[in-house]
Amino acid sequence: MNNDTNSALLQRAKVGDRDALGSLLNRYRPYLRILALRYLDSGVRQRVDPSDVIQQTCLDIHRDIGGFRGEHEAEWIGWVRRILENNVNQVIRRHIQAQKRSVRKEVKIDNSSAAHRIQRAGPVSNESSPSQRVMRGEQAVRLAMLLGRLPEDQREALRLRYLEGKTLQQIAESITRSEMAVAGLLKRGLRNLRELGGTESKF
Repeated sequence: MNNDTNSALLQRAKVGDRDALGSLLNRYRPYLRILALRYLDSGVRQRVDPSDVIQQTCLDIHRDIGGFRGEHEAEWIGWVRRILENNVNQVIRRHIQAQKRSVRKEVKIDNSSAAHRIQRAGPVSNESSPSQRVMRGEQAVRLAMLLGRLPEDQREALRLRYLEGKTLQQIAESITRSEMAVAGLLKRGLRNLRELGGTESKF
């Protein structure tokens, strides 16, 4: 089954093959993780592990697979992404509510700011920049799988630079490295990605 295509696994999963669904979701975990990291800013991630959001998403998919009516992998990607986004929205709302409770006596929360944070976790289809469009469609899943095979520091540097649009200075501050070290991580990461079958043109 490990050699089956995603489309073949999807067709089996739709008719109740739980092993096929499990294999398909294992392939999608790197993609879900990249999306979760994008939607959950650092403040939320101090309270919530993205892995917990991914796990809940996988549980929801197992529960609701009978309601999926699509035929193609592109439709499946959109369906899975919406489930993840819904879980992220719920996490952000809980985070904002917790913030309100903790600072109610000291600071008045700006509701418009809170709303903006939830909107940031809205549907990927509303995103339009080149770096955001990278993570849409079947190629996005394949790219995420390749990134998942890189060393963690290279993967994170590439994610922040090319998928989040961070500067070298911002990346250096985020991962506690020098800008020169970040540049080296990016160079090695791109080289390793090409060797694994990816191309820098996707960035």
